[in-house]
Amino acid sequence: MSIKKISAMAIAGLMTLGVVATFAQDAFVAPATPEEAVTARKALMRTNGQTLRGAGALTGDQAVAAMQTLLDDYTNMPALFPEGSIVGESEALPAIWENWEGFTAIIETGRAAAESGLAAAQSGDAAGYAAALQAIGGTCGQCHQQFRS
Repeated sequence: MSIKKISAMAIAGLMTLGVVATFAQDAFVAPATPEEAVTARKALMRTNGQTLRGAGALTGDQAVAAMQTLLDDYTNMPALFPEGSIVGESEALPAIWENWEGFTAIIETGRAAAESGLAAAQSGDAAGYAAALQAIGGTCGQCHQQFRS
């Protein structure tokens, strides 16, 4: 094997490790304490609000990135509400755990809308993307009315 091939393989290997490390770094980790859960969900809600406020004007890769963020957040959201995590500055109501199925049904509706919006953004379907944003915004309001103080 030539030095050129060995160098190319080494560079390719290092690049692969860099990509894997980046994805591993961004992997979701469920909170270990109620306090961590509150902090994580407040940050997630803030991110989602910021994403949704500007998402209507996005196209192309930026729209795809926004929808991927929303999809990831909706996918991970139930883990941020472990029972007993009404501590500190939490705005969560006990109704979440009293009606867990209703709570997670709203989250699933948002997750499905984000998945649809991601597909629309990837294909350049502006109408589908806009409809998904509207559906996601609706789930935010529905959830906050029922489950947030």
